[in-house]
Amino acid sequence: MTSSQKLSVQPFEIAIPQAELDDLQRRLDNTRFPVAAPGDDWSHGTPVGYLREMVDHWRSGFDWRAHEKQMNQFPQFLTEIDGQTVHFLHIRSAVEDATPIVLTHTYPGSFADFLDVIGPLTDPEAHGGTAADAFHVVVPSMPGFGFSTPLAEGEWTMARIARTWDALMRGLGYESYGAHGSDGGAMVSRELAILNPPGFLGAHVLQLFSFPSGDPAEFERMTPADYAALEFAGWFQTVNGYAQMNASRPQTIAAALSDSPVGQLAYNELFENFGNGTSLVDKDQVLIQVSLYWLTNTSATAVRYHHAERNSPIVVNEGPIGVTVFAHDFLSMRPFAERDNTNIVYWTERPRGGHFASMEVPQELVEEIRAFYGARRG
Repeated sequence: MTSSQKLSVQPFEIAIPQAELDDLQRRLDNTRFPVAAPGDDWSHGTPVGYLREMVDHWRSGFDWRAHEKQMNQFPQFLTEIDGQTVHFLHIRSAVEDATPIVLTHTYPGSFADFLDVIGPLTDPEAHGGTAADAFHVVVPSMPGFGFSTPLAEGEWTMARIARTWDALMRGLGYESYGAHGSDGGAMVSRELAILNPPGFLGAHVLQLFSFPSGDPAEFERMTPADYAALEFAGWFQTVNGYAQMNASRPQTIAAALSDSPVGQLAYNELFENFGNGTSLVDKDQVLIQVSLYWLTNTSATAVRYHHAERNSPIVVNEGPIGVTVFAHDFLSMRPFAERDNTNIVYWTERPRGGHFASMEVPQELVEEIRAFYGARRG
């Protein structure tokens, strides 16, 4: 379909069969835990003590039906674009001339990343803002994640997803819109800035993944903060084995994740470990995400985007983009970011929060999105 075609949209509601929840409960009841590593801390990966605590909560303290009801409070839909079923939330503000925005989630996250920011974005006057801060919010599930299944043929690169999002927004009647994302969502949002379709208001992201090319001249503008960020990036390379596995052997790891909910929980350690002990994500937030992966059996298709992106060339982005750097996230390095993005129009830093800021510090993220698009609107 072309980006101007109207979409055929059908309402959707999450309704996991009780038999699936009963099966999950039985599997959790019969968990066989691994032998703990010496010290049982995060240095070897997900600690057994953490898994036992989380599984106990999953079994007896986590109420999927309550969270399902919360998610169903937001209007959800299915459509088809480029042969792909796309699930999305679409929440229009009562402010008619609100700014349309598409929010793209993380890995190992989902559309549920944004549950706590939808209200403040669509109804700012009830959340410390003004009518001028209002957004019409669209939150799609990336192809292969959640209810955007089955995965259509071909490699779903971030550039392909960006083209799909442009078709989605225009098919919903938005000729002008902005984008926001973290992690994979930041990559999709940057691809939208590269595409820079007519009426695009810019991309607000939490990371610009730019690294040294090997040219010594690139280091001339490095500040002490940039060197600290480079050191953090080096640390992260020692704990991101999941990315290497997803990029090289996605079906191998998917077999394990698809057969063990606790394996899926352990593999999603990024929620807890990205900031090296600083994460503010709570137990239920983690288990909503893990449960979604498990109950939709989408681990196999969710891991494939690393494989699809493994050989993607670096393309310089000339479209408008802004970044908010949260203190315990990947710390974007400005000299390299400006090399790869020639039109950075906004750069701020926040003293708290991390990789999953929409769940950790939703109010601070909302303030950043408002500020970025307030400046873009002039």
